[in-house]
Amino acid sequence: MESVGNLPAELTAFLGRRAELVAAEAHMARSRLVTVTGPGGVGKSRLALQTARRTQDGFRDGVRFADLSELRDPAQLARTVAEAVGLPGGAPRSPRSARAALAEHLAGRELLLVVDGFDRVREEAAALIGTVLRRAPGLRVLAAGRRPLGLTGERLLPLAPLTAPGEAVALFAERAAEVVPGFRVDSSNAAEVAELCARLDGLPLALELAAARLRALSVGELLDRLDDRFRLLAGGDPAGPERHRALRTTVGWSHELCTPEERLLWARLSAFAGSFELEAAEYVCAGPDLAPPDVAEALEGLVAQSVVVREVRDERVRPAPGRGRGPDGGDDDDPGALTGLTGSGTPWGVGRPAPVRGTRYRLLESVREYGAWWLAELGDVPRMRRRHRDWYLGLATWCELEWLGPRQPEVAARVTTELPNLRAALELSLDGPGEDPAVGQYLAGTLWFCWVGCGRLAEGRHWLRRALDAGGSHGGARAKAMGAYGGVALLQGDFTAAFAVLRQCREEAAAGGNATAEVSATHQLGYLALLSDDAPAAERFLAEALYGYQRLGLLDGTVLMGQVGLAMAAALQGDVARAARLAEETRELCLDRGEQWARTYALYVLAYTAWLDGASRRARRLAEQALSTGYALHDLLGSLLALDLLVLVTEQEGAHREAAVLQGATTRLWDDIGPRLFGSRSFTAPHTACEQRVRHRLGDRAYAEALREGGRLSFDATARRALTPRACLPRPRSATTPLPR
Repeated sequence: MESVGNLPAELTAFLGRRAELVAAEAHMARSRLVTVTGPGGVGKSRLALQTARRTQDGFRDGVRFADLSELRDPAQLARTVAEAVGLPGGAPRSPRSARAALAEHLAGRELLLVVDGFDRVREEAAALIGTVLRRAPGLRVLAAGRRPLGLTGERLLPLAPLTAPGEAVALFAERAAEVVPGFRVDSSNAAEVAELCARLDGLPLALELAAARLRALSVGELLDRLDDRFRLLAGGDPAGPERHRALRTTVGWSHELCTPEERLLWARLSAFAGSFELEAAEYVCAGPDLAPPDVAEALEGLVAQSVVVREVRDERVRPAPGRGRGPDGGDDDDPGALTGLTGSGTPWGVGRPAPVRGTRYRLLESVREYGAWWLAELGDVPRMRRRHRDWYLGLATWCELEWLGPRQPEVAARVTTELPNLRAALELSLDGPGEDPAVGQYLAGTLWFCWVGCGRLAEGRHWLRRALDAGGSHGGARAKAMGAYGGVALLQGDFTAAFAVLRQCREEAAAGGNATAEVSATHQLGYLALLSDDAPAAERFLAEALYGYQRLGLLDGTVLMGQVGLAMAAALQGDVARAARLAEETRELCLDRGEQWARTYALYVLAYTAWLDGASRRARRLAEQALSTGYALHDLLGSLLALDLLVLVTEQEGAHREAAVLQGATTRLWDDIGPRLFGSRSFTAPHTACEQRVRHRLGDRAYAEALREGGRLSFDATARRALTPRACLPRPRSATTPLPR
């Protein structure tokens, strides 16, 4: 069938979007009005036109295209559409007559009408489309705009930036080859191209504008200049729509369509470095000219305009990566301390929920940059950054309190989600002009559970070092940061740095009467002795710390970790029965209190004592529980200890090759923390002996091959493998096994 219509010819190939094309066609089969929505530059027009081309043979009277993007006078709307559909004799000049003539012309036709760029005349376009749909039962409309038309029966197809694996890179490479013949993505530039696509949010228009710059710049130079993206990404196709010739014009077009309140909120939302919740936006962005009750309404408007992306999350905690097993047979901690740092207006308090499941919002990076430019023009950047910092300072305080209770999985998930905003808060606290160093020290120290308990030792040390280098008085905030720094350093195997800062912390805390900080430093010194192969000294320090905690009336996850250390000290001194008894008491206390972080390590010690006793089945069961619990908390250290113990158990069970594979995996994973098993002779000695036995049983060649196989596994893959019954694992091909014919 010969196509009838006025669809513009394609000048470049349409790439990707297979799932979206299928969805668009499915929507059109179910509804007479389908609207493709999304932010400027996301490819709404291209998708609508491609969908029209793919479906045009199904319409007896063809497909017609009405471009409304340049239309500013609503009185010309009906006439413009009438001309697009080929109304014989031209459209009447009167808007009312034009609407009537258009409806009459379409009444008996089977036609697909593509309406693009209706945003400036949205209300009038909705009224016109509603009229002609009622008068012309054979008409279907495929619209493309930044917000829905709002008509009954409208089916929406929200279009996001390119997220399918490789789609953004493929589009950039295709457009780059049009500009620079022979351009292709290979090992020399793949990382830079991937980073460029990620920083441009996979936004097709931005990718095409960036590709056009390759006439003069390399991919690396594009990345270096991307901080000024609006100046960089200009000079698009002069024959194309005006709004697509520069990224600033595209984003600015959305800005024009917003109400004054929406524009103000847009600017203020640029203070967020990552996604955020409505409650955070209400606290941070409310102020002059935007009352707290108005924030939600303005935010809803920005979502409707495709300026803000709404994300609905339904995952509360991280699931364990494999089969589950049932259980086996003062000072800086006072939430009032925050008031002295941020004033009485802190938005967070004890007992406040920290939801992960629910609705969050975010700005695409280009949209955020545009808002930041407007915020600077308004002269409101310092105030907004401080309000943002105060919200996340309060969040960090709440999370620390909840970490020491039964909600650790939720806290771990929450802090992972909020990391970009927490980093922005740390940056302001440590580098902002006129900021009190104590605020940054308090924030970096309060996040100790994130650094230690959620597997971010290197990042934690970075922030804590900067906080301590900022100087300031020797108060509670500094003591908190010193204690956290010492704990991170010792877990990284830097015992010299850990000892120096912990000794200083203990002395300053004693001199200043900060009993909590003094006991905490003593606790950390006990762990330092434990990892430095001085188990008797570790036992003395930890016993002293536990007595101090008791005098302070404390019994939380930190105290329970002290008891775990005491149990491990007993095990390393050969008192296995006492170690098992102490670890079991700690595990029961953890179960009673819903404490999971310390429970991970109590299970580890119990598994270790079972392994020492030769009880392989019990050792495996306990080590797997430790791994599952640590994994759910994003605790890389606890998970790795459990994995290393499973290496010993697996070898004890006689599965030598599988033990070697796990050895290879854990050896590589320790690189993300520091020296394997902290460089401790006491911890590494069993593994050294195990490796020698496995190598002897397998032979050098097979052992090396198994290590290489394990070294290719990610952390997630290693955890899944360790928790998978060996009977379900793929069997390795022997060198003597014949290949299938």
